[in-house]
Amino acid sequence: MDVMIVDDHPLFREGLKTIISRDANFSVCAEAGNGSEGIALARDLHPDIVLVDISMPDTSGIQMIRELKDDLPTTRFVIISMHSEADYIVEAFRAGATGYIIKESAAHQLIKGLNTVAQGHLFLDSALSQEVVFKLLQTKTDGEDGKDDPYSTLTPREQEVMRMLAEGLTAKGVAEQLFISPKTVENHRTNLMKKLGLRSSVELIRYAARLGLIDIETWAT
Repeated sequence: MDVMIVDDHPLFREGLKTIISRDANFSVCAEAGNGSEGIALARDLHPDIVLVDISMPDTSGIQMIRELKDDLPTTRFVIISMHSEADYIVEAFRAGATGYIIKESAAHQLIKGLNTVAQGHLFLDSALSQEVVFKLLQTKTDGEDGKDDPYSTLTPREQEVMRMLAEGLTAKGVAEQLFISPKTVENHRTNLMKKLGLRSSVELIRYAARLGLIDIETWAT
């Protein structure tokens, strides 16, 4: 099966390729150092499995899965990340991930995880805490499928503006990157804050971090 690796650390990608090469069932078909490149390659190559980190310079692995899952219905997405917090993991599965592996476990969990998702099953790293399992079970019991999450009500442009604002850009900075006016950015900000029920920039940052849209370590308080 063809595996694509998306991670912004070249040495870590090399390590993953070495591990994958030990199993004749899998081969690395491509690699990318950021989310944008990963999205373009995945759409072009249609890999069987995409291994993707959560925290990347331009977007998150969770957001990348959201953008690709409808275009690539047969592709399995496996998060491989340093983050072991329950909220990250639950959000990853809600976004469409079929597996979650902690980076420090990759040496002995990666092949097992790949084989598990290749067979159509979900894989959860055995190093993860019981809290994660309980939250996943609670999510399933409550009937949450992501459609009721306020984030899903945002337009693609509002999601883009939200991520940039959460990363610390000013309205002027967002406007310059998106080639729109600062007033339009402020209108998007007002609308998305209302939809999400948020009242301040701090709440926006925390919400974005919980979804995995930004690296929570950057904004830890």
